[in-house]
Amino acid sequence: MNLILKLLAGILGGILVGLFLPLSMIELLMTAKVLIGQLIGFTIPLIILFFIASGIAGLPQGSGHLLGKTVGFAYGSTVIAGTLAFLLISAVMPMFDGAMSFQAGEASELKGYIDIQIPPLMGVMTALATAFIFGIAISYQALSNLKAVVDEGRDVIDSLLAKVIIPLLPLYIAGVFAEMTVAGTVVETLGTFGIVLLAAVVMHWLWLTVLYVSTGLLLKRSPLELVRNMLPAYLTALGTMSSAATIPVSLRASKANAVQEEVANFTVPLCATIHLSGSTITIVTCAMAVMFLSPDLAQPSLSTMLPFIFMLGVVMIAAPGAPGGAVMSALGLLGSMLGFNEGALALMIALYLAQDSFGTACNVTGDGIIALWVDKFSRSAE
Repeated sequence: MNLILKLLAGILGGILVGLFLPLSMIELLMTAKVLIGQLIGFTIPLIILFFIASGIAGLPQGSGHLLGKTVGFAYGSTVIAGTLAFLLISAVMPMFDGAMSFQAGEASELKGYIDIQIPPLMGVMTALATAFIFGIAISYQALSNLKAVVDEGRDVIDSLLAKVIIPLLPLYIAGVFAEMTVAGTVVETLGTFGIVLLAAVVMHWLWLTVLYVSTGLLLKRSPLELVRNMLPAYLTALGTMSSAATIPVSLRASKANAVQEEVANFTVPLCATIHLSGSTITIVTCAMAVMFLSPDLAQPSLSTMLPFIFMLGVVMIAAPGAPGGAVMSALGLLGSMLGFNEGALALMIALYLAQDSFGTACNVTGDGIIALWVDKFSRSAE
């Protein structure tokens, strides 16, 4: 919750800077924004490389039947959630055409005092392919030394995110909103901000309703009972903004839903890493809104969004556990596949962080459904 308050302070501070401070002071803030933006761009491929390689290499061995079912259900849930979000937003967003607008472009007259470039070591797709090649090889050949390298690389990037980049994001957002204030577009953008956030949260609840009602009917269980047992996990995730921190509560909730202890102990911790349907809904919803309402971006279509959603389901494996980690992992795809510029990416970061607790709560509550289905098919196979 401190991060959300800092984000709001960054937005307000940026607007005040843009309104009342002289141009020289605004350009000082622009310098910080440029440097932070360059650091973010440099880090994105490293997030994908080390987190995906480490995640694949660390998948549990000797539990093939549970692993296959869990990964299959988790990926399917993530992709279906993102696709439904696309379809609903496609139907609803045109109703607001003309009433709302995002101005994600940059005010050309503002420049930082330092124009520094930090090119990434590799492209996003190169990082993704490398991560899969090395992750699969490490897992299949039990390469312990190489696994230690990718694990330690993941820890380095995780520390960079948690101690440097995430704390600096409010300053970065302040620079973006100061720029929009000078350009005269901040009022329209803020007016849209709340509507998009509300749409993302409503999408989470709709997705959880679909999951629990359909699962209850198919498994002949009471959906209300299933939801009641998972409610402590939802509320815990809402407060902690961390799937990992919620694992003990999620385990108790899944076992209360009559999931076998062995299945719950395997599925719930794994899903905390690989099942991010709520985060995917948020990213797709916010990306669609920015694309619909920004004059600089192409209108989203099924042919452009489906490949993005399929790739997003894979990249979510690389989402760090820090608040905002999922959107940091998705920035590379937003830029390379959807053409988001720096201003649009900054808006995505701000939108995502503002609702991160709700997205995490949706992720965790959805984990309970994955555990139920893995348990169902494990019992059937016995």
